[in-house]
Amino acid sequence: MSPASSHALKHPPVTAPSEPAGAPSDFPELAVAIDRQRRRGRGAQSNASGRFEAEARVAFDDGWQSLEELPPFKTTVGIDTSRKVITRNESPDIGFDRSINPYRGCEHGCVYCFARPTHAYLGLSPGLDFESKLFVKPEAPALLEKELAAPGYEPRMIAIGTNTDPYQPIERERKIMRGILEVLERAGHPVGIVTKSALVTRDIDILARMAKRNLAKVGISVTSLDPKLARTMEPRASTPPKRLEALKQLSEAGIPTTVMVAPVIPALNDSEIERILDAAAHAGVKEASYVLLRLPLEVRDLFREWLMANYPDRYRHVFTLIRDMRGGRDYDAKWGERMKGTGPIAWTIGRRFEIACDRLGLNKRRSKLTTDHFAKPKRNGDQLSLF
Repeated sequence: MSPASSHALKHPPVTAPSEPAGAPSDFPELAVAIDRQRRRGRGAQSNASGRFEAEARVAFDDGWQSLEELPPFKTTVGIDTSRKVITRNESPDIGFDRSINPYRGCEHGCVYCFARPTHAYLGLSPGLDFESKLFVKPEAPALLEKELAAPGYEPRMIAIGTNTDPYQPIERERKIMRGILEVLERAGHPVGIVTKSALVTRDIDILARMAKRNLAKVGISVTSLDPKLARTMEPRASTPPKRLEALKQLSEAGIPTTVMVAPVIPALNDSEIERILDAAAHAGVKEASYVLLRLPLEVRDLFREWLMANYPDRYRHVFTLIRDMRGGRDYDAKWGERMKGTGPIAWTIGRRFEIACDRLGLNKRRSKLTTDHFAKPKRNGDQLSLF
């Protein structure tokens, strides 16, 4: 391993829309792609250093074939010792002001995941590290109960799954998410969940009870119905049929469900908008939403590495359309525009989505959660009421 230019590896030059693109020589980051066998079953192609690191390190063959001896990437789990579990935000683009993330990093490996840059704050790569070096918050349920019981706490819907997936594979054995739901149910606190995993159906018993009191709703992201595209782009997430079946089971249990066509990627999965909505409607879904592909920070380079490796013939067209919807840039984080984009292409996607929803009867009514049932958890030392 040898130090290299961090700027060259972490921040490759952006090709202007008017310049020819697509040749391997335009992509210096492709030279540092990890061997396919070492990253088998993963989404990212590389593991470049995060933007806060002083040095960038790359694998370099010194002639002794030492790279062939490197082991494949295996999932490791560390402990997150955060003392608080509720995260606050003030973004006007989203309908919640607080969220919980039981895990840092996500084994699903979705290459486009906008949460990848958060791993840079840990001194790790937003690439393969993000999907193989995970951190769990084992004390999350206890911390949540403590925060809900704090003086002055005012309940509003808590969103879960807005950064990393709460039902990613390690939840099967860790059961942190189930513990959080148990706390929220006891406290009568509303929750909105977003996931790509059919594992959410494990908790139908709790969610159904909460839904009867207007305390829970679930959104499942269905990015594509094409199994090959889904597996390549989201290697360890549930298959499209399993996500649709999860939507059906949740709906039949009386839990408000939303299908999320997210992200919409021009020239890759945008042609599937109507089919995804149609399949979800037949599964009993009543609400739908969509989000345009977002490429903040390191995600841009990881996505274009993946695109060049898997769909090189589409690279130029995809990025030309992305820039048409982002004011000529690869990404525009401006509030009010970052989720939907601007320009005629973005407008067309929005109208197609709305027309399909109208045809299928989606979004006629929006489920609303209530805080009327909230009761602060009892803290140790609290005096019990006589009546």
